[in-house]
Amino acid sequence: MTNVSPRGWLVGCAMAASALLLVSCTAGNGDGDAAKTPSSPPTASASQAPNKAQEKKLTDQAQAALAAVHSGTMVEAGAERVADGIHTEPSLSHGKAYKLNLVCVGSGNAQLTFTPASTGLKAEVPCDRSVVQQRITAHKLPIHIDVEGTKGSSGVIAWQIDTV
Repeated sequence: MTNVSPRGWLVGCAMAASALLLVSCTAGNGDGDAAKTPSSPPTASASQAPNKAQEKKLTDQAQAALAAVHSGTMVEAGAERVADGIHTEPSLSHGKAYKLNLVCVGSGNAQLTFTPASTGLKAEVPCDRSVVQQRITAHKLPIHIDVEGTKGSSGVIAWQIDTV
């Protein structure tokens, strides 16, 4: 029989306890499906948020819809997640008319507003791939365009300002 020093015995016990704790913490509830079933359902916003591939697909669809109605010279354009909204202060010429095209691809709606309000009309933008067009005029500068997704809306919204 071999003699084990108290120090060696303590080290061995500590290693065994660590291994036991590690196994018990990762084993789940014992039914073998712990990794497959979350302990709580995902929140609505997490389940609605598109992943990178879906987001790219939605962006491509929105930009294709805008390309189909493009006319005039493009002044400014972009695409954002509905959750982030659009907040832009485009460089427009005083007194000149422009066409604003918006398309939302996803689910829900978004609200379009202008500052100053005389620039254009408030409008609802449905996230159903339909293009919303509006003629805007730069009466007072600077102009601020905001598009905010309504509660529970998700997807991508793209926009483009063209000269008339």
